[in-house]
Amino acid sequence: MRKLLLSLLALLPAAAFSQGFQVNLGGQKQIGMGHTGTGLVQDGASVFFNPGAVAMLPENSIQAGISPLMFKSVFNPAGTDVQYRTSDKVATPFNAYAVWGPKSAAWKLGLGVYTPFGGLTDWGNNWQGKYVLESLDLKAIFFQPTISIKLADFISIGGGFVYSHGIVDLKRAIPVANANGEDGQAQLKGSGHGYGWNAGVFMKTESGITVGVSYRSKVTTTIENGDAYFTNLPSALATSFPQPNNFRAGIPLPATTSLGFGFYPSKKWTVALDANLVAWHVYKSLDFDYAQNTSRLQDTHSPRLYRDGFSLRAGTEYKPVTKWAIRGGGGYASTAAQDGYVTPEVPDANRYYLTAGLGYKLANKLDLDFSFEYEHLFKRTQTNIEAQLAGTYKSNVYIPGVSLTYHW
Repeated sequence: MRKLLLSLLALLPAAAFSQGFQVNLGGQKQIGMGHTGTGLVQDGASVFFNPGAVAMLPENSIQAGISPLMFKSVFNPAGTDVQYRTSDKVATPFNAYAVWGPKSAAWKLGLGVYTPFGGLTDWGNNWQGKYVLESLDLKAIFFQPTISIKLADFISIGGGFVYSHGIVDLKRAIPVANANGEDGQAQLKGSGHGYGWNAGVFMKTESGITVGVSYRSKVTTTIENGDAYFTNLPSALATSFPQPNNFRAGIPLPATTSLGFGFYPSKKWTVALDANLVAWHVYKSLDFDYAQNTSRLQDTHSPRLYRDGFSLRAGTEYKPVTKWAIRGGGGYASTAAQDGYVTPEVPDANRYYLTAGLGYKLANKLDLDFSFEYEHLFKRTQTNIEAQLAGTYKSNVYIPGVSLTYHW
């Protein structure tokens, strides 16, 4: 039991590192075009995709969007025909941007508030892995003030400071029963903050192709005084798990390097390509320091040994008339979790995704954009090293989205 309870606490930030939780839903136009945007100048979402392009934006703007995320996963335990499914829960990643600068100036200021990491998973309390996870609600909100400068008509640079605020709520069962025969329950709740930065360069070539390079740094979010609650325990174990107990943990969210290209076959067509390298190698282990230790509850060191991941993305936009824009795209992303480290928070696997989008100019200064993404994770059969949960995961993600932009 001691090993299982310690494993529970060690699982807390695992969700933040699963490839599935790097949602990166930065803007509706970019989502519709397969998440491309590093080498394009489209709207205020450049604050996220490439702050170097912000100075090239022709207008000031304010925009906000939301992308409800529905994660659906099925788990088939090894050696059985049983299937367990996640509940129908909806996470709500969002994005908001403001960009401003004098018309004649070579600089612009920007502010972005967005959610690059997050998720909502609920397996319920009657599935085989309930002693590993019942539910998880995770949010990582980034605040990024930005400045961008046009060095010449063909090149601009930019950068921003990042403040991260993370919130987590994790629940799982404990393999002991109280006098009523109910499973023990554990809940981990906490919030923390961290700091990082984002920088980029944007260039227009003589051939008309645009090129962008951006870098988002690692952000180590530190959870101070997180709360660990234990309920439904037999009275004999009450003193072994002091509660509410506090813990401290550092969560390194990985750096991302992106290269993007924009091609313009005609005035009506835009084609974009992006490549991204995500430095997951920073996730070597999980270390926890608990305010109150007992013989059953000790500080933990849990190795993870993740590897770097990459993604390739492509998208296009077609404007048949001034008021309308039609978008489409897709991409492929590699898994970061090595065999033996896959967990049910969001089972990590290689994946492909397809996207579509539609833009409409409601008025001269007001734009409405829709996006939709379908993401398919390849089937993966795993035995988790710590929890020994063995079986096959099959997962899909559905993400509609909408945003509204006012520009002047």
